Amino acid sequence: MTDIKEILAAAIESGASDVHINADMPPVMRIHTELVVMDLPEITNEIAEQMVLEMIGQAKYEKFQANRDIDFSAYIDDGSRFRVNAHYQRDTVAISFRVISNVIPNLRDLHLPDIVTELTDLPRGLVLVTGHTGSGKSTTLASMIGVINEKRRKRIITLEDPVEYSLENNNCMIEQREVGADCTTFDSGLKHVLRQDPDIIMGGEMRDLETTSSTITAAETGHLVFSTLHTVNASQTVERIIDIYPAGQQNQIRAMLSNTLQAVISQTLFKRVDKPGMVPCTEILLCTSAVRNCVREGRVYEIPNIIETSRKLGMQSMDHSIADMCLKGYVDKEEAILRATNPGKMEKTLANVAAVAMA
Repeated sequence: MTDIKEILAAAIESGASDVHINADMPPVMRIHTELVVMDLPEITNEIAEQMVLEMIGQAKYEKFQANRDIDFSAYIDDGSRFRVNAHYQRDTVAISFRVISNVIPNLRDLHLPDIVTELTDLPRGLVLVTGHTGSGKSTTLASMIGVINEKRRKRIITLEDPVEYSLENNNCMIEQREVGADCTTFDSGLKHVLRQDPDIIMGGEMRDLETTSSTITAAETGHLVFSTLHTVNASQTVERIIDIYPAGQQNQIRAMLSNTLQAVISQTLFKRVDKPGMVPCTEILLCTSAVRNCVREGRVYEIPNIIETSRKLGMQSMDHSIADMCLKGYVDKEEAILRATNPGKMEKTLANVAAVAMA
């Protein structure tokens, strides 16, 4: 079986989150973090090339051959949608598919802290969702937009590469613009979005100076802006944004960021032990006056301590979240210790709680 739609349908039936196609081997799918080789024939390079051509058409295929990489979306007959990257490796075509759920999950079902829901009530400012690739950033953002769509009457414009979750108009008027199809680049889309009367903007990753500057400008002009970064915690997020700018502009951007940044949600996914699936663990930074002073004055190294001492406000460290998910029975104890920022402290915390429970 070499029909791409049949391969993807089989992966969906198996509960896969990703499908990978490389030349001269069978398709491989990822199920709850584990790679599983599908019981299918090897895919030749010629078949892989034909798959890409069928999905994107001749014009885009020629661009793919020239650029050696292309991002796009795809779907199969049952309505399942995929985020796709086609690329070359060792001069052969390879394809990676990420399954996109047709259902936007409820924030509560994602086991995210209540403060995440409260952030959807913000009138303006910048909210960042960060984490490594595959950490669930897009799902969290879509769920937050879903909350806004249920309870507020706002005009929302998204800039995505490609469009992932399909957001239906409910109380809000929503436009979803796909980079490459509806606008040429993130930077171009962000510059023009301010003339389109948005209340809320959901942008892509702040990956360079142009997109970072445009995103912060949009937040400065009184809009609520959601964006992402590939950073693992709040302090690294702030440092990354500042470091994007030339040295001579960094004091200025510290001042701008201290005024516009509202919150950073840094997350990572853990395999659940109570049932099949994944659960996010999150670090939450809320921009209180103390945090704004740290950003403005270049004392970013103090942010972890502020998070640790501000739990009553809704902040939490990643290790606190991991411990909480472990104690609720969602996350394996050994994995919690292994992936903690401070494994020794995590081991003691879990041991102390277990001792109290047995007493």
